[in-house]
Amino acid sequence: MDAIRILGGVPLTGEIVIGGAKNAALPLMAASILTGEPLTLINMPELVDISTMSNLLRQHGARIDQSALAPGSSEAGPTGRSMTLTADRITNVTAPYDLVRRMRAGFFVLGPLLARMGEAKVSLPGGCAIGTRGVDLHLMALEMLGAKITVKEGYVYASVAGGRLKGAKVTFPKVTVGGTENLLMAAALADGDTILENAAREPEISNLADCLNAMGAEVTGIGSGTLHVRGKKTLHGARVAVIPDRIETGTYAMAAAITRGRIVLKGTQIELLESVFNALRQAGVSIEPTADGVIVAAENGLRGIDVITEPFPGFPTDLQAQWMALMATASGASMITETIFENRFMHVPELRRFGVDVNVHGASAIVRGPAKMSGAPVMATDLRASSSLILGGLAAEGETVVNRIYHLDRGYERLEEKLGACGARIERIVGA
Repeated sequence: MDAIRILGGVPLTGEIVIGGAKNAALPLMAASILTGEPLTLINMPELVDISTMSNLLRQHGARIDQSALAPGSSEAGPTGRSMTLTADRITNVTAPYDLVRRMRAGFFVLGPLLARMGEAKVSLPGGCAIGTRGVDLHLMALEMLGAKITVKEGYVYASVAGGRLKGAKVTFPKVTVGGTENLLMAAALADGDTILENAAREPEISNLADCLNAMGAEVTGIGSGTLHVRGKKTLHGARVAVIPDRIETGTYAMAAAITRGRIVLKGTQIELLESVFNALRQAGVSIEPTADGVIVAAENGLRGIDVITEPFPGFPTDLQAQWMALMATASGASMITETIFENRFMHVPELRRFGVDVNVHGASAIVRGPAKMSGAPVMATDLRASSSLILGGLAAEGETVVNRIYHLDRGYERLEEKLGACGARIERIVGA
């Protein structure tokens, strides 16, 4: 199992190109099931989760062609990669446990399979161990569109009489990103109109809605909490760009801040992460927008700032662990309140190994700084916790070894190469 070794205490300076958003690319890939024509996605990230979703779609019958061009190419976006998915023949409506257990996004094939084929058998999902993250809201909403659903032996069996879902008004009892995405795709091929109330508003959902419209769907209310979908009998192919990864953007912004360095983040959009940039400014970090990104610098000391994780446009839960690492280097106390996932403080014991003063009280953690951080061997518990430990290692004096980084590879592309280009003393230890 690989590990990452860091010799910390070096201010980072340089330029990082932000990749396409994993959390946008995965549902966009699932949307290819909705049409028999090619769907081309540009600005694609190269990640373990993307490979897993590709394998899942292939076993449903999709053909996948990938191309790699020079980074920044207008044909493939800043990453230089595009992917064309063609699902002209769906040969299998079963999404097996072996693939879906590796990432929750595998569950996104349920809505498209049911909408196009009238049936689906999808394993209950896996992914990071940061809470229950149940799929009951997905199933409830699909039932409201006319699906008959049974859960047994770890699988969801779904079918619809007559082969066509029916439009309906669906009000989610709480905001669900995955549920909104699954229902958007299902409703795009349903008979009649569907209204999704209390829908999630994340930029990744807007990216999916824009993609569906490019494929011939009719989705309105994009970016709001109420989405209106007028179902179509068929959809066609399209060419769609994956939005920049706002979580990668925030992580590298905090890497600049925690090392008191200066990094130019290219290929990103500041409006995707306004809550985080506002918090960084309050903490004393310089944020300078550019024509194609943002410059993040922190030459002076930082001060502790409280944050509460919330659905978009609030502070994202996927940056909570990284923020905790950053606040360990700031003066004063910072309270971090987690409202999205119940188990998302599992990184706390590992951050304490750096000498971080953090105490958890229910759904809140209080960090008191600035800590005199020293390198230590640590172990990642989930994807975003992994990156918080990388940040801790960058700030700490001495050697840090981050173990179990297979979590990291699910969501960060060439992390050690990008940080190394900015002066970080970082390397991957293969088979550690």
